[in-house]
This record gives sequence, structure tokens and C-alpha cells, in this order.
Amino acid sequence: MRGRGGHRARAGGRRRRGGGPHSARTDGRGPGRPDPEPPPRPLPRSRPTSFRVPSLGIDAPVIPLRLGQDRQLETPPVDRPKLVGWYQGGATPGESGTAIAVGHRDTTTGPAVFAGLAQIRPGKHVEVARADGRSAVYSVDRVKVFDKAGFPDKEVYGRTGRPELRIITCGGLFSRRTGYTSNVVVFAHLTATR
Repeated sequence: MRGRGGHRARAGGRRRRGGGPHSARTDGRGPGRPDPEPPPRPLPRSRPTSFRVPSLGIDAPVIPLRLGQDRQLETPPVDRPKLVGWYQGGATPGESGTAIAVGHRDTTTGPAVFAGLAQIRPGKHVEVARADGRSAVYSVDRVKVFDKAGFPDKEVYGRTGRPELRIITCGGLFSRRTGYTSNVVVFAHLTATR
């Protein structure tokens, strides 16, 4: 688990770049597709309370996590495998910056909250409820597996100019002596607030 070890539509119709329905587009979406909505405004700070990934059937409570004395991100307690941990020193749900959520893939008692995380596909949504009653909705951009020995801290934890989310769990091969060899990391960005 550990890291080491958005042109808006106008009222009355859509406005297209280039002026006409047969204009060449340079954004890769081809002619006739609507322009994307602008990104939502970031939310103010508020702690997360629940974490949902509808496509994977995940609906879990959230607990705060800190860095341990070894400067590694803690994990949720092994005896509570259905919890998601949220790094309290990072961005809160919907807040500008990089938010970090972690959870176990499995424990000695069986599959845990993020057992199927590696199967999530780009475009799928992650919904995080907040203590202030609002929710942040993220869309998955990509999923990567990184070897723990060469974990790219800057790529995963680095600052971003928009609200983003990283979801981390264990992956790769498992050894009883050393644990998992890799981490599965989901990269997502804020696409809606409620």
C-alpha cells in the first residue's frame, strides 16, 4: 500500500469553434460533437465522509490518515478492511490540489475495499461525500501499476493546478515475507460538484 517500500454552450444553441458545422476541429473529437463543459469550481475545505465507486460496487466510510514517523502514508487498520483512508495533509474532496485516498486490496480475512480497483476504466466516476453535505465527483483518467521499489512520488503526489484524486492500493505479486511488490494508482480529476 505504501508509496515506497474543460467552451460553454450558449442559451439557444451550441457555439462551435471555427463558426460552421463543417469546420475542421483540432481537439480530436471530430465534427458535430458538443464542446465540453468548463471544469467545476473547486470546493472549500471539508473532510470526506464516504467514498463511492458505483462501477465497482464500492460504498465505504472514510477515515483520516497521516504520515507515519517514517514519512510514509499510513493505511487504514488491517482489521477494518472495508474502510477508505484519506490523507488529511492533502486536498479535501473537490478542493484544488492532489487528494489521496488509500485502501486495502485484501487482508488475511479476504478481499478488502479496493479488491477490484485495478479493473476501473477511464471515464468511470468516483463520488466522495463531504462533512458540509456536498459531494465531489471525479472522473478516472488512467490507471497505472508502479513497482514499489521505483515508486514515482512526484507523479503520484505532486501538486496540480486543478482538483485531482489519486486512489492507491496494493498490486503486483504477493509474498508472505515482503507483501505486495507494486501499487495500483488511479488518476482522476474533478468533473462535478453537488
